[in-house]
Amino acid sequence: MPLFLQEPQIHESAQGPRVTPAAGRTAQTPRPVPGPRSAATPRPGRPVPGPARPTPPAQRAHPAPVPAPAPAPVAPTSAPSRPENRSAPQLQLIPAPAGGALDAAEEAVDLLLESGRAPGDILVLTTGEQHPWAAHELSFGDAAYWAQQDAGDDVFFADASAVDRAKPRTVVVVAVNGDAGDAVARALPVARDRAAALLIVCGDPQTINSALGAGV
Repeated sequence: MPLFLQEPQIHESAQGPRVTPAAGRTAQTPRPVPGPRSAATPRPGRPVPGPARPTPPAQRAHPAPVPAPAPAPVAPTSAPSRPENRSAPQLQLIPAPAGGALDAAEEAVDLLLESGRAPGDILVLTTGEQHPWAAHELSFGDAAYWAQQDAGDDVFFADASAVDRAKPRTVVVVAVNGDAGDAVARALPVARDRAAALLIVCGDPQTINSALGAGV
């Protein structure tokens, strides 16, 4: 005859003591203990709105140096021949539409910082709409804004129309993000003079080459 195994029965007394909540009270789920809150690091040029002047936007944390390929230098095609000037800065062209020139310039700044460039070595000029950081800082006064250029301890953003007030830096990045007329033709040669080692121009290659050729 087949054998039928019986499942062991667990008596109520073997299940451990039963906790009965007090009358009129509901058992509550313990609330988690909040941990420490880390301070957020704002992206440079993103102002915090408010009537009072907030702490100036902090530059992003500088990552450890990582070698990154640089765009190939492009020489102006329309420039007349002249003797080689060994003190002239290296020219690099990053093709970009006017609407994406500022983003391309910011990416170039990121690569420069990642390759070990000091923030104070970099000047960024815009030919159209100002960089948000510059617009934010100018709202607190012209003198305070230009004093940050004199401090020389961070990336400085300026409008290309004020390039004459910009002091020379090791690297100058120009975003041709608008006003691709005479203003660009005037700004690019001056920007080249302000660059001690490297001039990076982000924008339409034909416009850039024409402007550089007209300025020499």
